Amino acid sequence: MKFRDGMWLTAEGMRVEYAEDVYNITETERGLSLLCPSRKIFSRGDTLNQSTITIDIEAASDGILSVETTHWAGAANRGPHFDLFPDGQPKIEPQVSKSDKGTTLSAGALSATIHPDQHTFDIRFHSTDGSKPLTSLLNRSVGLAYSPAPSNPMQTGDMRDFKHYMFTQTTLGIGETVHGLGERFGAFNKVGQSITLWNADGGTSSDQAYKNVSFWLSSRGYGVFIDTPGKVDLEIGSERCSRVQTSVEGQRLKWYIIYGPTPKEVLQRYAVLTGRPGQVPSWSFGLWLSTSFTTNYDETTVNSFLEGMKERDTQVDVFHYDCFWMKAFTWTDFVFDSERFPDPKAQISRLKKSGLVKKVCVWINPYIAQHGAAFKNAAEKGYLLKRRNGDVWQWDLWQAGMGIIDFTNPEAVKWYVECLNELFDKGVDCIKTDFGERIPTLDVEWYDKSLDPHKMHNYYAFLYNKVVYEALQARYGTTEAVLFARSACAGTQRFPLVWGGDCESTPEAMAESVRGGLGLGLGGFTFWSNDIGGFEGYPAPWIYKRWVAFGLLCSHSRLHGSSSYRVPWTIDNDDKSEEGCSRTLAKWTALKTRLMPYLYAQGAKAAENGWPLSLRAICLEFPDDQTAWYLDRQFMVGDALLVAPIFEESGEVEFYLPKGKWTSFFTNRVRDGPGWFKEKHGFSSLPLYVRENTILILGKSGIKGAVYDYVEDVEVALYHVKEGASAELLDNQGNKLGTLKIGANGELEGKSLLKGSYTTSENGHEVDESYSSTIGWL
Repeated sequence: MKFRDGMWLTAEGMRVEYAEDVYNITETERGLSLLCPSRKIFSRGDTLNQSTITIDIEAASDGILSVETTHWAGAANRGPHFDLFPDGQPKIEPQVSKSDKGTTLSAGALSATIHPDQHTFDIRFHSTDGSKPLTSLLNRSVGLAYSPAPSNPMQTGDMRDFKHYMFTQTTLGIGETVHGLGERFGAFNKVGQSITLWNADGGTSSDQAYKNVSFWLSSRGYGVFIDTPGKVDLEIGSERCSRVQTSVEGQRLKWYIIYGPTPKEVLQRYAVLTGRPGQVPSWSFGLWLSTSFTTNYDETTVNSFLEGMKERDTQVDVFHYDCFWMKAFTWTDFVFDSERFPDPKAQISRLKKSGLVKKVCVWINPYIAQHGAAFKNAAEKGYLLKRRNGDVWQWDLWQAGMGIIDFTNPEAVKWYVECLNELFDKGVDCIKTDFGERIPTLDVEWYDKSLDPHKMHNYYAFLYNKVVYEALQARYGTTEAVLFARSACAGTQRFPLVWGGDCESTPEAMAESVRGGLGLGLGGFTFWSNDIGGFEGYPAPWIYKRWVAFGLLCSHSRLHGSSSYRVPWTIDNDDKSEEGCSRTLAKWTALKTRLMPYLYAQGAKAAENGWPLSLRAICLEFPDDQTAWYLDRQFMVGDALLVAPIFEESGEVEFYLPKGKWTSFFTNRVRDGPGWFKEKHGFSSLPLYVRENTILILGKSGIKGAVYDYVEDVEVALYHVKEGASAELLDNQGNKLGTLKIGANGELEGKSLLKGSYTTSENGHEVDESYSSTIGWL
C-alpha cells in the first residue's frame, strides 16, 4: 500500500502523519520508549492538537531487538499472536548507554542508536561493535495514516468510516537485496516489488502465495520479522526506492530486527524466535507416488502403479491416496469410498506386506462438505466456524455447502484428532494437509471470540497443521511425524513438510517452483517438495524428465498430477530406452537413495539451525559473493552439493560456480570458480557439483528405498579435502553415531564407525564412464 504520490504529494484520499521529533526517551525494563510527536516541538503550545507515536525498542534476545510503533495505545490488541520463543526466551540483559552519538540500546551483538538532537529523527541499527551498519529509521519513516482523509480531527471520534494504518520505512542500502516473505514465485530479489502477505489459493504463476511468511532477509546481514499474522503490505523499494515500507491496518505495528552477521546466523536466531523445524523420518526422503487428483482408482489401479514401478527398477517408499479415497461431495468426512475400498485397513496392510511400499499417506483438508458423514455431527456440536448470527459459515466454493473446522474450539480439535486416529488405525502413516488458505474474515465468529478474524486468516494454517502434526507425533513418535502441507505462515516450519502447490506442466512453472522453494527456505523451512512433472496439464516427456532430475534433488520428492497420472510409462508410451522416462526416473531415484547418508545428516543439521536443506539459496553458503544474491535458477543441497536444473529441451544450461574448486559428481571433472559455465546434458545428468573440502558418504549401489544402514558398505568420497574436513554419521533413526574427519596427517579418522566393506576414493567418487558421452562442456 502506497501512502504518497511520489516524493512531494500525499496519495489521493490519504492523510499521513509522521513521527517528526524524539521529544522524550524513557528507559524501560527491557529497553527504551520514545515519545515522538508528529511535528517538531519548539514551545509548549506545539504540544497541543497533534498526534504522537510511541516507539518501544526492546532487547528480545542476543542479536534481536523488537521495535513497536503505537498511535492509540488503548486499542485492543486482539489475537491470535505468533507463538514466539517456543523453546523458551533466552535471557538477555539490555544495555543502555549515552554518548555524543546519542542514546544506544544493545541486545548482545545488536544495537540501536537514537540521534542526540531531539529534532533530528534518526534511529540507526548496527552491530554493537560498530563494525556493521544495518538499516535506519530516518526522516518521515515512521507514521500513521487515515483513509479516507478526515477533514476535521473531530471526525476521528467515530472511526467506523475510517481505516487507520501504521507504517515504518527502513532504509535500503545501495546494492542491498531483499529475499524471502514466503513461498513467492516471482523474482528472487524483492526490491522493486509490492507484496501483500495474505494466504491465497492462487497457483504458482501469480503474485499470490499459499505460504506468506512475515520475515525477510537482507544481503546486509540482518533480517526483519513482522510480528502480526494479519495482512501486511510491503513496498520494497517501490514507494521510495531507498526504503522498505511495512504497513498494517490498526493502531500498532511491531517487528523484530535480527542480526547475523551472516545469513545463516540470521536464520539461526530467527529459528530461536519462531521455532525450529521438526526432524522428519528417513523414509520420507524416498520417492512418493500419488494417484493423481481427479483420476479414478481402486486397489487394482494402485497395485498396478506400484508393480509397474518395481518392474521398471524404481522403489516407491510412500504411496499417497489423493481426494477420491472419499466419495465425491463428501470431502473431508474421513470415510473411505466403500465401493472402491471395501476394506481399507486390509488393503493398506496387503500393500505394505507386499513390499511395494513402506508407508501410506492420505489427503485431507479442514473443510467439511455438507453431504459428508462428518458435517451433521460437527455442525450440531459447534465444531464449525459460525456466522455472527449463529449459522454455520458455509459456501459452495470447492465443496457443496462446506463448513470450516474451528480449531479455536478445544472440543473441535479433540474430535478432529479422533477422526485422524481412525485413519491411523487403518494403517495411514502420514497426512497431506491440503488447503487452509481460503479462511473468511467477514461475517464470522470464532469459538474464541477474543480473536481478530482478519488475523485468523493467515494464522489458521498454523493451527491446522499443528493439530495434525501433533496427532501424528502422539501416535507414531516425535521424530516419525510428517505432513505434506500447502498453506503456511510464520512458525509453521515447526510442522514439516510443505510442497509448492499447483504448478503447470511447463518449464516456466518448474522455474517458478525453484524460486518459490528458494524463498521459502529463507523463512526457516528446512524441508520442501513440489509436484514432479507439474500438477496442471500433461507434461511433454522432456519436461517430465528434466523435472524428475530437479525433483529428486529436493529434500522430498513426489510424483503427482491433476487430471493425469505421473507414472513414467504413461508419459512417453513406455519408452524403455536409457533416455526414456522410466529409466530416467529409476536412475535419479537410485542417486537420491545413494545420497541418503549425506541427505539425512544434512537434514538434521539444517533443522537444528533453521536452514533449508534443499532448496538452499547459494547466498546462504556464499554471502560475500554478490552474484550469489541474484541466483534463482540453481541451489545448494546441504552445504556441499550445488545443483543447476535444466529448463531447455536441448539440455543446454548456464550456471554459476562461486569461488573454489568444484567437482562434477558425474565425471569428476574440476572447475575453478568464480565464474559462469555452460554445459549440455542428457536426461540422466545435470550440473551437480561437489564443493571442495567435502567428505561425501554414498550408500551402496543397488539398494532400494531410502531406509537402510547408512554406515554399512558405503563409499567415502573425498573432494580436495584439507585438515578439519568432516562428515556427520547418523543411523536411519536419526541417532548420531560420530564423525568422519581429516586429521593433521591427512588421514581419514573415525573409520571404526563404518561397517562392512566400505571404500574410500580420492578427489571424487567412482564414476560411471558412460556419462562422459552424454555431457557436453560448452
